[in-house]
Amino acid sequence: MALAILCSGQGRQHADMFALTADAPEAAGLFAHATKLLGGKDPRDLVRSGSDEALHRNRAGQILCTLQALAAAAALGVALPRGAIVAGYSVGEVAAWGVGGLFEATDTLDLVARRAEAMDATTRAGDGLIFVRGLSRDDVDRLCEHYGAAVAIVNPGDAFVIGGGREALQAIAGEARSVRAARVVHLSVEVASHTRQLAAASAAFRKSLRLVSPTFPPAAGARILSGIDGAPVISVEAGLDKLAAQISQTVQWANCLQGCVEAGATVFLELGPGHALSAMVADTWRDLPARSLDDFRSLQGVRSWLAHHLSRQGRATDLFRS
Repeated sequence: MALAILCSGQGRQHADMFALTADAPEAAGLFAHATKLLGGKDPRDLVRSGSDEALHRNRAGQILCTLQALAAAAALGVALPRGAIVAGYSVGEVAAWGVGGLFEATDTLDLVARRAEAMDATTRAGDGLIFVRGLSRDDVDRLCEHYGAAVAIVNPGDAFVIGGGREALQAIAGEARSVRAARVVHLSVEVASHTRQLAAASAAFRKSLRLVSPTFPPAAGARILSGIDGAPVISVEAGLDKLAAQISQTVQWANCLQGCVEAGATVFLELGPGHALSAMVADTWRDLPARSLDDFRSLQGVRSWLAHHLSRQGRATDLFRS
């Protein structure tokens, strides 16, 4: 029996993303620190009144999404049990190191700002990501090879994020639709994340990671999974190498979710923004409870849901053992 905490990536920022955490006293310091990183703009005001373009600009987006995960974890506090499994999608993997207690929370925010800056410095105008569902990996690889793009993220159920330049992505989207892909969507991300185009950003971010001193093993006994292979972090240096490498390597998110299940996860909570990750779990393992913070109207509702499902799983385990 275990809780899996999922830290979301970019793309689902919205005006109400801090609805449950904006006034949480435990998160006040995090919002203040993020305000400094955002040039004096309070992130709560930014999401409420900022333009859609401002919310999805790479640096701001990475800070906002990481802040959401850290603020949620701080506000939920002891409702999150010891020994949780923590995995993060794209920039969410950096947040996972913070949520899991390997990085200090403010250091985590500083790191994602540097990560975004390194990515922006090596990004070409027009680079981005698209989502394609319903084609085989072989078909997707052929399209990527033909048009000079790359698979950025592998999700469950023949679902892929593809990174590349604007013209390549438009051509791939057109061909995918012509062969009746189930879904093709251009994502609100301005960089070709998790592709070789960002190799220099991986190297730059690894240098930034050397400026922090992770706590390992984490005091709360969290189990952190690496995005590029879904394996648990069992060595700080190897884990940091992978954390930097995932900027320019394919994220194997399907493996991460499988790794959560194999590690004993019986309940999944996505910290948001959005509910894309919890929906993937619900679609793949229909018998496992999976929700996102965005599904609730209060933090107490989240706490009650966690307490109910974790205690229920515990009772089931006790009955089995008896």
